[in-house]
Amino acid sequence: MSRDLSLRKLRYFLAVAKSGRVTQAAIDLNISQSSITTGVREIEDQVGVALFRRTSRGMLLTREGTRFLQRVNYAFQALDDAFDSLQDTHTKLEGNLRLAMTYTVAGYFLPPLLAQFQRRYPGIKLQLSEVSRPEIEQGLKSGEYDLAIFLTSNIEHHHWLEKMTLTKSRRRLWVASHHELLNKGKLSLKDIAHHPYIMLTVDEADQTALKYWKPEGVSPNIMFRTSSVEAVRSMVANGTGITILSDMVYRPWSLDGKRIEHIELSNAIPSMEIGISWPKNRPLSTPAKVFCNLAEMLLG
Repeated sequence: MSRDLSLRKLRYFLAVAKSGRVTQAAIDLNISQSSITTGVREIEDQVGVALFRRTSRGMLLTREGTRFLQRVNYAFQALDDAFDSLQDTHTKLEGNLRLAMTYTVAGYFLPPLLAQFQRRYPGIKLQLSEVSRPEIEQGLKSGEYDLAIFLTSNIEHHHWLEKMTLTKSRRRLWVASHHELLNKGKLSLKDIAHHPYIMLTVDEADQTALKYWKPEGVSPNIMFRTSSVEAVRSMVANGTGITILSDMVYRPWSLDGKRIEHIELSNAIPSMEIGISWPKNRPLSTPAKVFCNLAEMLLG
């Protein structure tokens, strides 16, 4: 088997894995769809396994594709490390950075960014806090935190906060691989309202969900509420219920190896926005500035 996998092709693979659609990957990378399709197929030919399942709902990672994605992410991280090791100018910066985050951001978004920041700026001491959004806003106002990374789409009526959006993660319906809804074609919230619903409560997910259910004149048939993403994942994968969550926390497999599918709904469901926030009236410290710059470069 040839191992001549170019970085360009691997970026095509990453873009498709992230978006789940060739069309969106082409938009994200500003290249043609045919280039994406050809590149992904060439990788599959080279590794000798199917990395995606092509469906009417998009490109879904296979079990092998999920493992390959993890390894490719490791490879790009190692490449970044190689370049960082040749740059010694960052090591001269010193100071403290008090950074707050919410649960979802701490578990599913922030770790790679933190690792990059620590490698580039070893002289900056990080003070990390996981707290709720209201606590974050109070801490930013009082000066307890320099910066916060959280679901900025949840901010309401706080004009005193600056906001830099880093990524948007669309919300889709999650169902078990054997669920009847997979054969129903185009679906709306009204079509799924009678199905048992597993409601995630962490990071105000339940409050956000009800905001886009209410205008449709229907409510989810909630059978269980939980703050555990893994509990939601396992219950959905085993067919206990359905849910709507963002692509950021989506994984195609539960802990017990059951498959989870996701479906685009026809309703205008808002994306989950993740970003950095700080008070408008307080100048950013040098550690805070370099953190924002790195986050924007890597994720913005």
